[in-house]
Amino acid sequence: MADDHLPIVETTNSARALCWRSEDDTDAFARALAASPAIRDAFIALHGDLGAGKTTFVRHLLRALGIAGRIKSPTYAVVEPHEAPDGLQIFHFDFYRFSDPREWDDAGFRDIFAGPGLKLAEWPDNAAGRMPQADLAIKIEAMTDDTRSVTLLANTARGSDLLARIAA
Repeated sequence: MADDHLPIVETTNSARALCWRSEDDTDAFARALAASPAIRDAFIALHGDLGAGKTTFVRHLLRALGIAGRIKSPTYAVVEPHEAPDGLQIFHFDFYRFSDPREWDDAGFRDIFAGPGLKLAEWPDNAAGRMPQADLAIKIEAMTDDTRSVTLLANTARGSDLLARIAA
């Protein structure tokens, strides 16, 4: 990914700060992430205020992975499953309305996270103590204009692989 397209603000071995100037930057980032083999069984936690762009990013990522048709936000359903054309199972969670972490156990989410496939979770803090550690945490902050300040934090070897792919 060219540095002139997605400016890297700061980099360490396990963290990276980016600036998305437009939705095109969000799309370019999603396509780079989708191209990484490490994405297949990754768990990506998405942090940010309402309207920061978490669901928009997920839609771009799912499109880059080959998901066609309507991509709904799982705000009320909590999880929306998808299957990519290559058979990749994808689970998009939104824990915004999650009020009791015990719901995690009742819904069977432990089995989903233990199984294969890509897991994307918005508002992961609302299920704290139940989910495994995210391979990659993405924090999106809306700035005063249309730009987004994006912080990436790799928590695992898989997350480091994803960061390396993004920098390539």
